[in-house]
Amino acid sequence: MGRMGAQRNHGSAACKRVDEGITRVFQVLGKRWNGQIVAVLVERPAYFADLRRAIPGISERMLSDRLAELGAAGLVLREVDEGPPLRVSYRLTEAGAALEPALRMLGEWAMAHLPDAAPCPGLEQDRPSPAQA
Repeated sequence: MGRMGAQRNHGSAACKRVDEGITRVFQVLGKRWNGQIVAVLVERPAYFADLRRAIPGISERMLSDRLAELGAAGLVLREVDEGPPLRVSYRLTEAGAALEPALRMLGEWAMAHLPDAAPCPGLEQDRPSPAQA
């Protein structure tokens, strides 16, 4: 085949485009926090405060914005319980719930192929360092 044949094949591979479906998925789930929000809601519907506690580091404003985006994408439903007290809960739509097998597989892949991390973000900060002990 020689060097010229290899260059021709490489050039044609460079023209291949990414799948449009994958592009759309990552436009929604690739945004910071969106994947985590969906992963929490796969387990069960949740109130806003429960979501905030389940996702360390997310601000109320960011959670509110991301829930609105996921709602606009057709993945999350916002439900108001008139109360009293008035409470707002969130649950996955049928389309959002259909992500469960893919999220489970991604989690399994991460366990097998990504470097280990602390089991709970921020856990290492709470432990005294050897110098402090």
